[in-house]
Amino acid sequence: MQSGLYVSLSSQIALERRLTTIADNMANSNTVGFRSTDVKFDQVLSNTQNDIGAKVAFVSQGNDYLSERQGDMQETGNNLDFAVRGDAWFAINTPVGQVLTRDGRFTLSDTGELLSTRGYPVLDAGGAPIQVNRDGGPIKVARDGNIYQGGKQVGSIGLFTADLAQGFVRFENSGVISTQAPQPVVDRPDVGVMQGYVEQSNVNGIGEMTQLIQVNRAFEQITALIRDSESSLEEAIKTLGGSR
Repeated sequence: MQSGLYVSLSSQIALERRLTTIADNMANSNTVGFRSTDVKFDQVLSNTQNDIGAKVAFVSQGNDYLSERQGDMQETGNNLDFAVRGDAWFAINTPVGQVLTRDGRFTLSDTGELLSTRGYPVLDAGGAPIQVNRDGGPIKVARDGNIYQGGKQVGSIGLFTADLAQGFVRFENSGVISTQAPQPVVDRPDVGVMQGYVEQSNVNGIGEMTQLIQVNRAFEQITALIRDSESSLEEAIKTLGGSR
C-alpha cells in the first residue's frame, strides 16, 4: 500500500518538472532563436518489490533536451540580421565563456565589432571576435558565413555544432552553454547562413497548451489517487486497531 504512495509521489515530481519546462517554453514563444525544452523520463527501480511481492517502478525526475525542430524564418531586410539554416549555432563571447545562440540579430559597435543584441562579441570559426570596417560599405555575407565588403572578404561568421544531449544550461533568453566543447562547422552543405532573416522561436504554442492541460489533469488524478490511498490506509489502521 505504501509503495503506491511513493510511486504517486515520484509521478508528481516528474509532472512538476514537465510543468516547469512547458511554462518556460510558453514564456519564450516569441523569443528569436529560442529552442523549446522537452523532458525525457526513465523508469527506475523496476525490479523493486513491495510487501506482497509485486514489482514496483518509479519514474525518474527527467532529463532535459532541446527540440531540434527549426523555427520559422522571418525576412527582415536588415543586412545585419542572420539566421542559421540547418543544425548549427552562432557563437558569442560572454563573461561566462562561449555561448551558442540561434539569435542572429547583430549590430556593429563604433569600432566595427560585430555584436549580439546584448552587446556580446560574435565569434568567427576560430573563436575570435569579428571585426569589420564600419565605413567600408555594405556588408554582404555568403551562405558559408564569409563576410565581404567592397568585393573583398573581411571576415567570417562562425557556425558551430555541439552534442547538447550530453548536457547544457540555458544562458539568458535563447543562448545555451554546452558541457561538450562546440566544434566549428566544416564542409557541411546542409548548414549555412541566411542574411536578412531571423529565426523565430520553434515553440508550438497550441501544442504546449495542450500538453499543459494534459499534465494538469494527470497531476489532479494522481492527487486524487494519493487521497484515496491515504483514506484506505487510515481505514485499515482503524480496522486493525479496533480488532484488538
